[in-house]
Amino acid sequence: MAFAGSSKPLQFEETDVAVMSEEPYSLIVWNDEVNTFEWVIETLMDVCGHSNVQAEQCAYLIHFKGKYAVKQGAYEDLKQNCDDITERGIGATVEVTA
Repeated sequence: MAFAGSSKPLQFEETDVAVMSEEPYSLIVWNDEVNTFEWVIETLMDVCGHSNVQAEQCAYLIHFKGKYAVKQGAYEDLKQNCDDITERGIGATVEVTA
C-alpha cells in the first residue's frame, strides 16, 4: 500500500509498549445462588458508590459471567470495599488487574 503520488510502500514497525497502570487492582464480585439481585445492587451502591444503573449493570454481568470487576484502584482502597462486601455475605476478592 502506498499513498497517492508516492512510489514508496508504507512500512510498519511493531513495538512493545509497557503500560504502567496507577490502578493495578480489581475488586471482583462473584456470583452465587444465595444473594438476590436487589441485595447485590444495594451493596454496590452503598459500598462502592455506584449509581443505581451502574450497580444494576454490574449485577447482571456478575450473574451471567460468574464474576465481574466492579471497581479498579489501589489495593489499600479496594481491600476495605472487599471486606465490606464479604461482611454482607457476598463473595468478593481483590486481584491484580491482568
